Amino acid sequence: MTTSSNSPHGHEFSTAEFLNGGGEAAAMIRARDWHAHPLGDPSGWSDALCTALSLVLNSPESMILCWGPELFFFFNDAYFPLLGPRLPWAMGERFDRVWADGLDQATPIIDAALAGNSTRYVDLPWKLATDRGAEDTWWSFSYSRILDRDGGVAGLFIFTNETTARVLSDAALAQSQADLTAALTEVRALNETLERRVEERTAERNLFASIFETTDAFVHVVGPDYRWLALNQAGAAEFLRIFGVIPKVGDHLLDVLGEGSEERAGVEAIWSRALAGEEFTTTAAFGTPRSHYQIKFNTLYDESGARIGAFQVVTDVTARVRADEELEQVREALRQSQKMEAVGQLTGGLAHDFNNLLTAVSGGLELLKLRLQQGRYDQLDRYFEMAQSGATRAAALTQRLLAFSRRQTLAPKSVDAAALIAGMTDIIDRTLGPAIAVQVATAADLWEVLADAPQLENALLNLCINARDAMPEGGRLTIAASNVTLDASATVEDLPPGDYVTMAVTDTGTGMSDAVIARVFEPFFTTKPIGQGTGLGLSMIYGFIRQSGGQVRIRSAVGAGTTVCLYLPRYLGVAAPIETSDDAMSATLVEPDALHDKTVLVVEDEPAVRALITDILGDMGYRTIAVEDGPAGLHAMQYAASQTERIDLLITDVGLPGGLNGRQVADACRDIRADLPVLFVTGYAANAAVGAGQLAHGMQVLTKPFTAAEFAARVNAATS
Repeated sequence: MTTSSNSPHGHEFSTAEFLNGGGEAAAMIRARDWHAHPLGDPSGWSDALCTALSLVLNSPESMILCWGPELFFFFNDAYFPLLGPRLPWAMGERFDRVWADGLDQATPIIDAALAGNSTRYVDLPWKLATDRGAEDTWWSFSYSRILDRDGGVAGLFIFTNETTARVLSDAALAQSQADLTAALTEVRALNETLERRVEERTAERNLFASIFETTDAFVHVVGPDYRWLALNQAGAAEFLRIFGVIPKVGDHLLDVLGEGSEERAGVEAIWSRALAGEEFTTTAAFGTPRSHYQIKFNTLYDESGARIGAFQVVTDVTARVRADEELEQVREALRQSQKMEAVGQLTGGLAHDFNNLLTAVSGGLELLKLRLQQGRYDQLDRYFEMAQSGATRAAALTQRLLAFSRRQTLAPKSVDAAALIAGMTDIIDRTLGPAIAVQVATAADLWEVLADAPQLENALLNLCINARDAMPEGGRLTIAASNVTLDASATVEDLPPGDYVTMAVTDTGTGMSDAVIARVFEPFFTTKPIGQGTGLGLSMIYGFIRQSGGQVRIRSAVGAGTTVCLYLPRYLGVAAPIETSDDAMSATLVEPDALHDKTVLVVEDEPAVRALITDILGDMGYRTIAVEDGPAGLHAMQYAASQTERIDLLITDVGLPGGLNGRQVADACRDIRADLPVLFVTGYAANAAVGAGQLAHGMQVLTKPFTAAEFAARVNAATS
């Protein structure tokens, strides 16, 4: 052998003329380094090997030559597509390595061929690894042994073709034939002339004609000039029903529709796409009344492969579309029914509780009036406390309702959660009583949270009271707080990844079943006896926590206690000090004239409330300007500014008549004085009026009803 002096590897050779004409496969043989191969250099190969290999390489058919006892693997260019990613290394390798994934099936066929029992296999199923394509494949092939001069087995000659695509196509065709058996039965009943014509056609045309004429689908075949090449009877009948014209082969589609047809533009738009070679499925509605159709377009080719038009197969899907519409109507009715059920449940519970509270208020005031008329002054405090208690409980019920509906306006501030829990320990101990041991465990480096501190205190206290009620014989209550970071792999429903503070209340009480847990956040749902609970506690907590950007999770089992865990987002700023209940109650009215240089603008549409506010402000020493609607309030602010008079505080209701709500009045007044303090007083927390529950700097919210002390404290804080 003569090696090429230009080869960096020294294994290319210029002789071996038996490889001539062998294409890329021959080039792969020349490029391989054969020095270490058991067959050695091609220059030393036997005449039998060279002759057999030349036959394979020069054949246009897909062929393999396996040589020697090891069955070294050679193939021609036609075999390339069958190898997939094995192509670069397969030439000259052992057969059992190249087709290791099919060796179990190939071995008995190889053994039979080597023994002289050659067999031709047609569409034989073969399972292969998926590196070269589909796992389930089919092949047609024959294995024949090659004998040397002395009759010994020199190798194997394999003629092979992968028939997977055809086998799958035949299977699909067979399925189609099965589906059309009934239609074919009817076709056989046609007259003898039609039978002779059908018999003269190929099996493929026979099948197509059967489908074309007997299918329920509407079939239209149109050439590039928009003229019908064919259409079935169902298609012609439906076209007549929709457009009032019977089309015939040779008619121009657009001319039949007419220039003035309102359907023409839509028909032309979709057919132009199909005639341009696009294959697609679309839906459309035609006719009066409207019928809905699914239309599948395919390109039509002649025997040479040239595009000669397009055809559509149309299915009437009106019944399906109407069924879907009816189903959606039923679903919407169900959703509305569920909404109405919730509204009815909420309204019934609300009326029950408010009737009780109003009875206490009206009864206490009525008895108070009666005792004054009778001159009996010794028990006035009792009836006053009765009415005030009813009003206070009504206010608390309103706050719970607003929290449940997630429309309660919050005044979130940075809160030191550890300090908040520590400040409540005494009141929780007193509330739970001596039969329940209270344990508190908070992380030493507990993060701050952004929340409404009074509402958070109320939520924590409510959880402790629920836990107490679940331990009638006493037990242990644990309040734990810790830091937690949620990532993509450890998330809580409806919470984005990030840092959170968890506050968990755990009891050793009776626990809850899964059915009860599923309903605990529903308004007015309670497991307590009648008269011992409104069923709003947990729903209020849920509404408050969700509005604060957090989540509530419950773990419980019957007889094993309950854990309610609150997740609140971490606040990265500096925590504000916690105001205790004693601080709130210490606010008192100031002496008259102490603030005689301050002016307050009051906007309130309810005369009684407006009079109450102005009286309290007067007692505090403030000058007041009181108006009843938004436009009047804005006019008063503008007039004061024109007279260079200073308004020191705006107090406004949120819901106001006159076209401007409280937030709009506040914003307009701040256009006149940017740093104007604002105190919203409202009985209904309208988020749209106060910025989706988040207040701007210098704005506060005081919910009705309020005490004079609470009102005075807010006013003093706003004007200081």
